[in-house]
Amino acid sequence: MLNYIKANTFDHNRISGHSSVVERLVANEKVVGSSPIARSIIMIIWIASYPKSGNTYLRSFISSYYFSKKGKFNFELLLNILQFPSIKFTKKKINSESEASQSWIFNQKQFFSGDKIHFIKTHSSLDEYKGNSFTTKNLTLGAIYIVRDPRNLITSMTHHYSLSYEEAFTKLINEKQTLLEKSTDGDYSNFTFLGSWSKHYKSWKNINDFKVLFIKYEDFEDNKIDTFKKIVNFINTLKNEKSLIDEKKLINSINSTNFSNLRNKEENEGFEESVYSRSGQKKRFFNLGFNNRWQKILPKNILHKLNNTLQNDLYDLGYKLDE
Repeated sequence: MLNYIKANTFDHNRISGHSSVVERLVANEKVVGSSPIARSIIMIIWIASYPKSGNTYLRSFISSYYFSKKGKFNFELLLNILQFPSIKFTKKKINSESEASQSWIFNQKQFFSGDKIHFIKTHSSLDEYKGNSFTTKNLTLGAIYIVRDPRNLITSMTHHYSLSYEEAFTKLINEKQTLLEKSTDGDYSNFTFLGSWSKHYKSWKNINDFKVLFIKYEDFEDNKIDTFKKIVNFINTLKNEKSLIDEKKLINSINSTNFSNLRNKEENEGFEESVYSRSGQKKRFFNLGFNNRWQKILPKNILHKLNNTLQNDLYDLGYKLDE
């Protein structure tokens, strides 16, 4: 079994209350496609991003627009867009990172075959891990990728993963970076290969095997309605649907998933994707949102290091280098 290297792994500080076997058995009763493959049609639309880049925000909107009657959001709608890799999407215990990467494509075939479109969240890079690909063009209908200014992303990382800025910076630039949520019996089913932030976004931005809609997180604030319309049009095109956008449902979906509403819902109802600090205190998942502005928050030494190290990427993505 491959040794667990904490230095190269995000620590979620969230340990499942059940064994992965129990989670897997429960999931297999609920997830469409958990039975043996009967049909060869596989239609995955990936909702992809580096961690803490707005994936849950986008999933909230998509689930509200496509899985509710009127565009009114509630947290249960997120169950329509689950994460992969995950214990929920494997039928056996995975004992190592290498075994996990060998299982990615097999598990996609096992769980996502059928005659429906599967919206799936992922933080995986498309770069190969130990010679194993994450997905293929035959399994993927398309993807929406969200990139976020790393100078804001890093602050979200420090909060969510209980990291110092130096630790978070090291992870952002680590080309061997991985993500593994702990389970009580050492299961690697949800092992995710990230790589560096730079190589991560490029792996999705430069792929030619399937269509990718590349979205900047900041557009959700600066150009909200047009950005969400672009997302709906892209999804409808992938689905080969020619129906017009439901304007009323679109606005309802945007309003019911704005950051303040999501934060209030978390405070009043709780949110299962929130994590615990190293001291055992539950942390707010919807923390700063668009109020996370590196110009006011980020320590100068970290800003300087990010600007120097990621200068070409910031230019490539249209982010200003002002200090």
